[in-house]
Amino acid sequence: MLGIIGKKIGMTQIFNDSGELLPVTLLQVESNVIVGKKTIEKDGYNALIIGTIDVEEKRLNKSAKGFFKDLAPKKVLKEFRVDDIQNFERGQSIGLEFLDNVSFVDVSGYSKGKGFQGVMKRWGFSGGRATHGSKFHRQNGSTGQNTEPAKSIKGLKRAGHMGFEQVTTLNLKVVKVDAEKKIIAVYGSVPGRKNTELVIRKAVKK
Repeated sequence: MLGIIGKKIGMTQIFNDSGELLPVTLLQVESNVIVGKKTIEKDGYNALIIGTIDVEEKRLNKSAKGFFKDLAPKKVLKEFRVDDIQNFERGQSIGLEFLDNVSFVDVSGYSKGKGFQGVMKRWGFSGGRATHGSKFHRQNGSTGQNTEPAKSIKGLKRAGHMGFEQVTTLNLKVVKVDAEKKIIAVYGSVPGRKNTELVIRKAVKK
């Protein structure tokens, strides 16, 4: 499904028509430009490559300069698979009009990175006894048996890298759209920190 690329500005509160105070996330949507097309005949599937945020040409390598030879270079590129690409052309702009008459959206992005974390923070383990002498206050418990299978099975929940994973938040209500400032406000939170690039699509389940 086709989508647009936006940027998370942050969260705030606004009043709706009923006087209720709503927590919203503000998303900035700069002009999205179609910089490439993929076809079934050449690539095996139909897709559009959309770019946003201009970048200086001196920062591009040789292959990227060739790719953007007739367009302004873009910093952020995303590929969207679509059924029909006949109505789209290279260089065509897509803006907030994409969300006209859309009440709910799905927002995808990378969650905040937490670094290396133990099993209690990463998986919600209860840990060992907090009393003196327990020797395993925040460690995981048994990870396997000695005789059979004599190893730890794959996929066991352990300490490790937490966060910075692609997350999609579904069915976010579009509370307000400011076409002049190119900002949309959606009810609730979205993945990532401030200035995170996000993909905004029409809600699949609504």
